[in-house]
Amino acid sequence: MGLTKSELFTKKQNEIAALAKALAHPARIAILQELLKADACICGDLVGELGLAQATISQHLKELKAAGIIQGTVEGTSVCYCINPKVWAQCRALFNNFFVEARKDRCC
Repeated sequence: MGLTKSELFTKKQNEIAALAKALAHPARIAILQELLKADACICGDLVGELGLAQATISQHLKELKAAGIIQGTVEGTSVCYCINPKVWAQCRALFNNFFVEARKDRCC
């Protein structure tokens, strides 16, 4: 969506869309599941767990970090990633509210 069109939608609609876009790849879902399962920062273990190339994982980590869903710290030559708890809670709240609002018992 072009930048000029985002102004047609509410802030909340744009936030939900941005988060949905960040989550809209199975590799990113798998990365998030690994981070959630570990419940700690992960430093370089994702290649072995997911079976994807390091460059591919790095691109997906970059997208998740840009959305704020994960955070990373540099430790020597490796970068460690974990879930950003504040943003994760905001994601849950946004999507929960969205699904509750959309859940109507009407059918055409």
